[in-house]
Amino acid sequence: MPFELFIALRYLLARRQHSSISRVSLFSTIGVAVGVVALVVALALMTGLQGELRNRILGSTAHVYVWKTGSSLKDYEAEVARLKAVPGVAGAGPAIMGKAIVSSDRADAFITLKGVDPALERQVTDIERAIKQGSLDDLTADSEDDLPGIMLGFDLSQQLGAKVGDEVTLITPGGSLSPMGLMPRNRRVRVAGIFQLGLYEYDSSYGFVTLDFSRRLFSKEAPDLIQIRVDDIWSASKVAKAIPERLGPEYVSEDWSELNRSLFSALWLEKMAISITIGLIVMVGALNIISSLILLVMRKSRDIAILKTMGTSSKRVMLIFMLQGLVIGTIGTAVGGTFGLALCYVLDKYELIQIPMDVYQVSHVPFVVLPQDFISVVVATIAICFLATLYPSRQASRLDPVQALRFE
Repeated sequence: MPFELFIALRYLLARRQHSSISRVSLFSTIGVAVGVVALVVALALMTGLQGELRNRILGSTAHVYVWKTGSSLKDYEAEVARLKAVPGVAGAGPAIMGKAIVSSDRADAFITLKGVDPALERQVTDIERAIKQGSLDDLTADSEDDLPGIMLGFDLSQQLGAKVGDEVTLITPGGSLSPMGLMPRNRRVRVAGIFQLGLYEYDSSYGFVTLDFSRRLFSKEAPDLIQIRVDDIWSASKVAKAIPERLGPEYVSEDWSELNRSLFSALWLEKMAISITIGLIVMVGALNIISSLILLVMRKSRDIAILKTMGTSSKRVMLIFMLQGLVIGTIGTAVGGTFGLALCYVLDKYELIQIPMDVYQVSHVPFVVLPQDFISVVVATIAICFLATLYPSRQASRLDPVQALRFE
């Protein structure tokens, strides 16, 4: 063992008349460990919440939306084929969006209707995986006499008291002109299925119908847009830029990161703010290291003087106290990091922290520790602890042995 490290450990483990130094060092280590635990858990919370929201949004919506200016999308099959030829595109499908009021025997509610092609919608969103009852194929009526089908979100179906096979009424603002004015259009539809995408916004206010029915319902000749799913979500912006370059300037595209920029920017800002705030706990631990080392220098001034008179250089004396602070920081970081990882695992696995889904879009707080976040916490904590050793170590190296031994 190096001479400097041996002396540093002896000072840390001091007993008998200098046991107070050991206690101060212990509390300094605990302070660093608590700061690391808090920082790891806070970063895991914000990372998990951000990732969970992103996954649910991308499962409920398309990755890229494409509009065509100057001409309609009547021949959407040809447009879908052209878009699928763009590198990185995994699937494409048309959609018609509209607002309506859905009414049942129990309640009324506003609903956002999405007209889709059932065969192509499977390639764009996770709606088929999210279906709890029924299927997408049930949206299409078996004959002209049958009612068209609608698939409701789980929370919306609970609000309406509607089950698969029940009939509900859709009221749309566009209608026919009568002597009484513009009369809204009423259409009876049957509940063909219930889905639960896990995003409260969709589960409580969205409904799926067939593309042909939505055309008649909203008096539209062509789809509003084409939805696209990409192979890699992080390349969605690149694919969105490539579409007008390859197919022409009349195509306008927007990816998921642009549509949800304000949400993810707010989450990132909140993550940084929490990290900085809780990082102050690590600073408190570093101040404890400074105070413990200053106390040690005062208590060990006689020992330092003897070491210097025996030929120990000022640099080696300074290294002794720097190593002591680094040992405190390393042990505190190791203990805090291990406990933080274990705590995040338990909180995430058993979903111990439940939150209102209608506010946060998720039912529980997920905890995800990214390797780069954990490494950043470890490196930053050890660096702060190292900086905290500079002043006390410098004071110890400047100690004059003559003055220290004058009254001994």
